[in-house]
Amino acid sequence: LNKELGREYYRALRELSGELGIRDDATAVRIARMPEVLMLSDTQLDPEEVETTLLQAVEQALGQFMESREREGEQLKEDILAKLHGMSSNISGIEERYPQMVVDYRKKLTDKVRELLADSQIEESRIAAEVILFADKICTDEETVRLKGHIHRMEEVLQENEGVGRKLDFIAQEMNREANTILSKANDITVSNMAIDLKTEIEKIREQVQNIE
Repeated sequence: LNKELGREYYRALRELSGELGIRDDATAVRIARMPEVLMLSDTQLDPEEVETTLLQAVEQALGQFMESREREGEQLKEDILAKLHGMSSNISGIEERYPQMVVDYRKKLTDKVRELLADSQIEESRIAAEVILFADKICTDEETVRLKGHIHRMEEVLQENEGVGRKLDFIAQEMNREANTILSKANDITVSNMAIDLKTEIEKIREQVQNIE
Protein backbone atom coordinates (compact mmCIF):
# COMPACT_ATOMS: atom_id res chain seq x y z
CA LEU A 1 0.00 0.00 0.00
CA ASN A 2 1.52 3.34 -1.15
CA LYS A 3 -0.17 5.69 1.32
CA GLU A 4 1.54 8.86 0.09
CA LEU A 5 0.51 8.22 -3.51
CA GLY A 6 -3.03 7.52 -2.32
CA ARG A 7 -3.12 10.91 -0.56
CA GLU A 8 -1.91 12.66 -3.74
CA TYR A 9 -4.69 11.01 -5.75
CA TYR A 10 -7.20 12.06 -3.11
CA ARG A 11 -6.08 15.71 -3.17
CA ALA A 12 -6.12 15.73 -6.97
CA LEU A 13 -9.62 14.25 -7.16
CA ARG A 14 -10.93 16.74 -4.57
CA GLU A 15 -9.40 19.63 -6.51
CA LEU A 16 -10.82 18.38 -9.80
CA SER A 17 -14.28 17.97 -8.26
CA GLY A 18 -14.17 21.57 -7.02
CA GLU A 19 -13.13 23.03 -10.36
CA LEU A 20 -15.72 21.07 -12.32
CA GLY A 21 -18.45 21.64 -9.74
CA ILE A 22 -19.34 17.96 -9.51
CA ARG A 23 -19.94 15.63 -6.52
CA ASP A 24 -16.85 14.51 -4.68
CA ASP A 25 -16.80 10.71 -4.82
CA ALA A 26 -13.17 10.12 -3.92
CA THR A 27 -13.80 7.02 -1.80
CA ALA A 28 -11.04 4.81 -0.43
CA VAL A 29 -12.07 2.02 -2.77
CA ARG A 30 -11.81 4.29 -5.84
CA ILE A 31 -8.42 5.62 -4.74
CA ALA A 32 -7.14 2.06 -4.08
CA ARG A 33 -7.88 1.26 -7.74
CA MET A 34 -5.58 4.03 -8.97
CA PRO A 35 -2.27 2.88 -10.52
CA GLU A 36 0.39 1.74 -8.04
CA VAL A 37 -1.60 2.60 -4.91
CA LEU A 38 -1.97 -1.14 -4.19
CA MET A 39 0.68 -3.47 -5.58
CA LEU A 40 1.12 -7.22 -5.24
CA SER A 41 4.52 -8.75 -4.77
CA ASP A 42 5.72 -12.33 -4.53
CA THR A 43 7.01 -13.40 -1.11
CA GLN A 44 9.32 -16.37 -0.84
CA LEU A 45 8.61 -18.43 2.28
CA ASP A 46 11.36 -20.32 4.04
CA PRO A 47 10.26 -24.01 4.01
CA GLU A 48 12.12 -24.74 7.25
CA GLU A 49 10.51 -21.78 8.98
CA VAL A 50 7.07 -22.85 7.73
CA GLU A 51 7.67 -26.41 8.95
CA THR A 52 8.82 -25.20 12.38
CA THR A 53 5.78 -22.95 12.74
CA LEU A 54 3.38 -25.70 11.70
CA LEU A 55 4.96 -28.25 14.02
CA GLN A 56 4.74 -25.85 16.94
CA ALA A 57 1.07 -25.22 16.20
CA VAL A 58 0.34 -28.95 15.91
CA GLU A 59 2.21 -29.76 19.14
CA GLN A 60 0.34 -27.04 20.98
CA ALA A 61 -3.01 -28.28 19.65
CA LEU A 62 -2.18 -31.89 20.59
CA GLY A 63 -1.08 -30.80 24.05
CA GLN A 64 -4.36 -28.98 24.64
CA PHE A 65 -6.28 -31.98 23.28
CA MET A 66 -4.50 -34.41 25.62
CA GLU A 67 -5.09 -32.12 28.61
CA SER A 68 -8.78 -32.00 27.72
CA ARG A 69 -8.92 -35.79 27.40
CA GLU A 70 -7.19 -36.22 30.76
CA ARG A 71 -9.65 -33.88 32.46
CA GLU A 72 -12.55 -35.74 30.89
CA GLY A 73 -11.01 -39.05 31.99
CA GLU A 74 -10.72 -37.87 35.59
CA GLN A 75 -14.35 -36.76 35.56
CA LEU A 76 -15.45 -40.12 34.15
CA LYS A 77 -13.40 -41.97 36.77
CA GLU A 78 -14.94 -40.01 39.62
CA ASP A 79 -18.44 -40.57 38.21
CA ILE A 80 -17.90 -44.33 37.86
CA LEU A 81 -16.42 -44.58 41.37
CA ALA A 82 -19.50 -42.81 42.75
CA LYS A 83 -21.75 -45.28 40.94
CA LEU A 84 -19.73 -48.22 42.26
CA HIS A 85 -20.17 -46.87 45.79
CA GLY A 86 -23.93 -46.73 45.24
CA MET A 87 -23.89 -50.32 43.96
CA SER A 88 -22.04 -51.46 47.08
CA SER A 89 -24.79 -49.94 49.23
CA ASN A 90 -27.45 -51.83 47.27
CA ILE A 91 -25.54 -55.09 47.57
CA SER A 92 -25.28 -54.64 51.34
CA GLY A 93 -29.01 -53.99 51.43
CA ILE A 94 -29.72 -57.21 49.52
CA GLU A 95 -27.51 -59.22 51.87
CA GLU A 96 -29.19 -57.72 54.93
CA ARG A 97 -32.67 -58.37 53.52
CA TYR A 98 -32.13 -62.08 52.79
CA PRO A 99 -32.61 -63.43 56.39
CA GLN A 100 -35.79 -61.43 56.82
CA MET A 101 -37.14 -62.81 53.55
CA VAL A 102 -36.73 -66.35 54.90
CA VAL A 103 -38.44 -65.42 58.18
CA ASP A 104 -41.33 -63.78 56.32
CA TYR A 105 -41.72 -66.81 54.06
CA ARG A 106 -41.80 -69.21 57.03
CA LYS A 107 -44.55 -67.17 58.67
CA LYS A 108 -46.59 -66.94 55.46
CA LEU A 109 -46.21 -70.67 54.86
CA THR A 110 -47.18 -71.58 58.41
CA ASP A 111 -50.24 -69.31 58.34
CA LYS A 112 -51.31 -70.70 54.97
CA VAL A 113 -51.01 -74.32 56.07
CA ARG A 114 -52.98 -73.64 59.24
CA GLU A 115 -55.65 -71.90 57.21
CA LEU A 116 -55.95 -74.78 54.77
CA LEU A 117 -55.85 -77.54 57.35
CA ALA A 118 -57.74 -75.68 60.03
CA ASP A 119 -55.40 -77.43 62.41
CA SER A 120 -52.83 -75.92 64.69
CA GLN A 121 -50.91 -79.20 64.81
CA ILE A 122 -48.42 -78.70 62.01
CA GLU A 123 -45.41 -80.85 61.41
CA GLU A 124 -42.55 -78.44 62.01
CA SER A 125 -40.20 -80.71 60.11
CA ARG A 126 -42.27 -80.34 56.93
CA ILE A 127 -42.37 -76.59 57.34
CA ALA A 128 -38.63 -76.47 58.00
CA ALA A 129 -37.89 -78.56 54.91
CA GLU A 130 -40.00 -76.28 52.73
CA VAL A 131 -38.32 -73.19 54.19
CA ILE A 132 -34.91 -74.67 53.48
CA LEU A 133 -35.85 -75.27 49.85
CA PHE A 134 -37.15 -71.72 49.56
CA ALA A 135 -34.05 -70.26 51.21
CA ASP A 136 -31.81 -72.15 48.81
CA LYS A 137 -33.88 -71.04 45.82
CA ILE A 138 -33.67 -67.33 46.63
CA CYS A 139 -30.12 -67.37 47.99
CA THR A 140 -27.96 -64.78 46.22
CA ASP A 141 -24.79 -65.13 48.29
CA GLU A 142 -22.70 -66.24 45.32
CA GLU A 143 -23.96 -63.40 43.12
CA THR A 144 -23.37 -60.70 45.73
CA VAL A 145 -19.89 -62.01 46.50
CA ARG A 146 -18.99 -62.00 42.81
CA LEU A 147 -20.48 -58.52 42.38
CA LYS A 148 -18.37 -57.17 45.23
CA GLY A 149 -15.34 -58.77 43.62
CA HIS A 150 -16.16 -57.12 40.28
CA ILE A 151 -16.58 -53.74 41.97
CA HIS A 152 -13.19 -54.10 43.67
CA ARG A 153 -11.58 -55.13 40.38
CA MET A 154 -13.12 -52.19 38.53
CA GLU A 155 -11.82 -49.80 41.17
CA GLU A 156 -8.34 -51.25 40.63
CA VAL A 157 -8.55 -50.94 36.83
CA LEU A 158 -9.64 -47.29 37.15
CA GLN A 159 -6.29 -46.53 38.78
CA GLU A 160 -4.35 -47.89 35.79
CA ASN A 161 -2.92 -45.46 33.26
CA GLU A 162 -3.87 -46.89 29.86
CA GLY A 163 -5.80 -49.54 27.99
CA VAL A 164 -8.57 -49.75 30.60
CA GLY A 165 -11.61 -49.34 28.35
CA ARG A 166 -11.90 -52.97 27.24
CA LYS A 167 -11.27 -54.27 30.76
CA LEU A 168 -13.98 -52.05 32.23
CA ASP A 169 -16.46 -53.05 29.55
CA PHE A 170 -15.86 -56.75 30.24
CA ILE A 171 -16.25 -56.27 34.00
CA ALA A 172 -19.47 -54.31 33.46
CA GLN A 173 -20.86 -57.20 31.40
CA GLU A 174 -20.07 -59.63 34.21
CA MET A 175 -21.73 -57.29 36.72
CA ASN A 176 -24.87 -57.17 34.61
CA ARG A 177 -25.00 -60.97 34.50
CA GLU A 178 -24.92 -61.21 38.29
CA ALA A 179 -27.54 -58.46 38.69
CA ASN A 180 -29.85 -60.30 36.27
CA THR A 181 -29.51 -63.48 38.32
CA ILE A 182 -30.33 -61.64 41.54
CA LEU A 183 -33.39 -60.08 39.92
CA SER A 184 -34.59 -63.46 38.64
CA LYS A 185 -34.28 -64.97 42.14
CA ALA A 186 -35.89 -62.04 43.91
CA ASN A 187 -39.12 -62.97 45.64
CA ASP A 188 -39.36 -59.69 47.49
CA ILE A 189 -40.25 -56.20 46.28
CA THR A 190 -37.42 -54.60 48.25
CA VAL A 191 -34.79 -56.90 46.74
CA SER A 192 -36.32 -56.49 43.29
CA ASN A 193 -36.04 -52.72 43.54
CA MET A 194 -32.44 -52.96 44.70
CA ALA A 195 -31.59 -55.32 41.84
CA ILE A 196 -33.21 -52.94 39.35
CA ASP A 197 -31.15 -50.09 40.81
CA LEU A 198 -28.05 -52.24 40.37
CA LYS A 199 -28.86 -52.87 36.72
CA THR A 200 -29.55 -49.17 36.16
CA GLU A 201 -26.19 -48.15 37.62
CA ILE A 202 -24.36 -50.86 35.67
CA GLU A 203 -25.93 -49.66 32.42
CA LYS A 204 -24.84 -46.09 33.19
CA ILE A 205 -21.32 -47.36 33.84
CA ARG A 206 -21.30 -49.24 30.53
CA GLU A 207 -22.33 -46.06 28.72
CA GLN A 208 -19.51 -44.13 30.41
CA VAL A 209 -16.99 -46.85 29.65
CA GLN A 210 -17.62 -46.40 25.91
CA ASN A 211 -15.88 -43.02 26.22
CA ILE A 212 -12.74 -44.51 27.80
CA GLU A 213 -9.83 -45.88 25.78
